[in-house]
Amino acid sequence: MTAQPRAQHDEGELLTVDELAAVTGMTVRTTRYYAGLGLLPPPTRRGRMAYYSAQHRARLELIRALQDHGFTLAAIEKYLARLPADASVEDLAVQRAMLTSWKSGGHEVVSRRQLEGRAGRKLGAEQLERLEASMGIRPVDDGRFELLPAFDVAVKSLDLDIPVDSLAAAGEAITRHMDALADELTSILKDRVLAPYLEGPKTEADKARFEQTMARLRQLTLEAVVSGFQRAANQVISRSLSR
Repeated sequence: MTAQPRAQHDEGELLTVDELAAVTGMTVRTTRYYAGLGLLPPPTRRGRMAYYSAQHRARLELIRALQDHGFTLAAIEKYLARLPADASVEDLAVQRAMLTSWKSGGHEVVSRRQLEGRAGRKLGAEQLERLEASMGIRPVDDGRFELLPAFDVAVKSLDLDIPVDSLAAAGEAITRHMDALADELTSILKDRVLAPYLEGPKTEADKARFEQTMARLRQLTLEAVVSGFQRAANQVISRSLSR
């Protein structure tokens, strides 16, 4: 029995739903569910077989990035509806690159018991207030909590003899300045990194290299922010001592 030739498409080799689920890290059931919701365009039909292109894969990967940012399915549907119907694979990849979470693991929501297990201690009302003020957790529905990127730092702050209002004030200052910094750095990324990348055709090697560059850029940016704050704090101390 001869093997059936692989189906082809203008955007390259086509995938079955099983293959598409495998390369995107999703289950076949979830992939079909998203397709049923209209989050994916209809597949290409060849007889009884349904085949999916690189665009389907790019859309699924974009959906995963949106989920990692805490988007609900309704919000994802609205986001995708704003994209051009003829958005190319590269357009979708750029959207995903801009959305890729800076924290691995996405958003984790835990129960009170699970939260105490992660913190390694019992948590009373005051401890929960301090964790929230330190931007370590965010209360959600049904008495559960979302773990935020600063959770580990916030847990360590529980042992510090510092008033809660001081932690809240520090958290507000950090959020205010980090939001402004993130906005400016994102603009630089769009104009100075993504825009040049979009000029001209790209090979698969180019795309893989770009993904690696983006991941490394995130790591270096985080290191630069920490280093920059340390330098600025030392300068503030030096100025105060010289007065």
